[in-house]
Amino acid sequence: MMPELSKDELRMLDTQMGKEQMLIEKYKNYALLCKDPQLRTKCEQMAAQHQTHYQVLQSLLQ
Repeated sequence: MMPELSKDELRMLDTQMGKEQMLIEKYKNYALLCKDPQLRTKCEQMAAQHQTHYQVLQSLLQ
């Protein structure tokens, strides 16, 4: 069982999750704007990577 998180730790998690959400949206939007298929794929991969980061952070709250 994980120890209970402090208020500061919860605040930091919340802040980081917000940043991850922002990056997910940015990379998804960049992918939509890309005409180069390789660059589009890279942006989609980066969005997926940040989605994974977000899910890991979210799992710490459960």
